[in-house]
Parts: sequence; C-alpha cells; structure tokens
Amino acid sequence: MTQPIELYFWPTPNGWKITLALEEMELPYEVKPVNIGAGEQFTPGFLAISPNNRMPAIVDPDGPGGAPISVFESGAILQYLGRKTGKFYPRDERARVEVDEWLFWQMAGVGPMFGQASHFRNYAPNLVDDPTKIEYSVNRYNNEVGRLLGVLDRRLDGREFVAGDYSIADMALYPWIKLAAIFGQDMSAFPRARAWIERVAARPAVQKGFAVGKDLRKPPPAPGSDEQKKIAQALFAQTAASTQSAIEKAKQG
Repeated sequence: MTQPIELYFWPTPNGWKITLALEEMELPYEVKPVNIGAGEQFTPGFLAISPNNRMPAIVDPDGPGGAPISVFESGAILQYLGRKTGKFYPRDERARVEVDEWLFWQMAGVGPMFGQASHFRNYAPNLVDDPTKIEYSVNRYNNEVGRLLGVLDRRLDGREFVAGDYSIADMALYPWIKLAAIFGQDMSAFPRARAWIERVAARPAVQKGFAVGKDLRKPPPAPGSDEQKKIAQALFAQTAASTQSAIEKAKQG
C-alpha cells in the first residue's frame, strides 16, 4: 500500500499550490500543520526538511529508488510531483519549457509581488497611525500586481490555460491570482484572467485542495494589535541573528 506524502503546510497561497497538485494528481497525503504565525517553522525537525524555514515542504516515503525524499520550495515540489506522476507536467521538452517559464514567472514575480502588496496593506507598521508613511510602498506593489495581471491577461488571449493545457503552472498561479481583487484590483480590466480564475475554480480537485486547512484559518488580527505584531515579528522581522535565536529557542522546547 502506498504511504501518504507528508505535507508540511499552512493555509496560505504557497501551501495551497501543493494541496491543489496533490488532489489533481490523486496522491494520498497527510497534512502536517506548521503554524508560521507562532514560529513553528523554526523547529529543528522542520528545519531539517526546509533549511529556509519556510513552508510548504514534503516528505515522500516512496521517493526515487523507493527511498524517502524531502523537497522544499513550492516550485520544486510541483516539478517533483509532476515528474513522479507524469501528470500536468509534459515530458515533451518544448512543452515542458513552456510550463517552466510560467511556473518560474509565478515564483519570481507573482508570488513575491503579491506578497509584498499584502504585507504593506495588512502588516506594515504605521499603516494605522500614519498611512502616508507607506503610501509609496502600497502604490508600488499594487501597481506591480496590476502589471502582472496585464501580463497574464495577454498570455491568456486564445488560451484556456497559461501553457496551453492545464498544468502545474496554473496550480502555482491560481491561489495568488484569485486574491487580486482583495488588493483593490479591478478585475473587469482583465477579462481573460477573470475567466481563467473561474475555469480553474470550477475544477473539483481545486475546490478540495483549497478547502484544506479551513479549520486552521482565523480572521486576520486587528491592525496594531499585539497579535498582529507577534505574527508580523514571526513572519517579517527575521534576520540571520534573529532566525538563529528562534532556532535555538525551538531546540530548547
């Protein structure tokens, strides 16, 4: 009997990329929650799997040659799962390059830029006391989110999915792109991207994958609250020294 893949996960867009893939590829998996707001990403056990102390990460008991393998970084995980199953990641080199282009576009552009837009809207200090102090940052990343949506919208002209057939590139993009309206983007300006969101959202495996972690989600903390500051400290205030301190603290229990 196939042992389930261990998925180290928290309900964020990067985590959902992997639940979507696991559901689409019909792979058995077991969720191992990593509460990133509480600093669980610094525990020695997780650090051994994900040296960058970021989720998601997986451990596949049935890795290459039948031996276990751990994989961190969502893009690497998606490629690994695609190669393992032969699904949603074409073997033809030209088609695979096309998928890789849009997967890496998500990894290098959409994820970081959307993430910064979220940060300055929801977590940046001074947002409550004096929003003008970060007005440039909010505008900078909101504009970049809009630019990226324009790239996606143009790409989808005449295509149902970003690389032709539905692929791991769409799975990587969807959890982030569906948040665009929350950042104040007028999605009517991107009709092809909006239609793509609806196409992906209609897939049963996507619906199942996106429901994972529903019990772990909480309403966002109030701006300026102690809880928000604690979460922001765990997520955004890391340096080499503070990360090492958190790791040492986690070792001590």
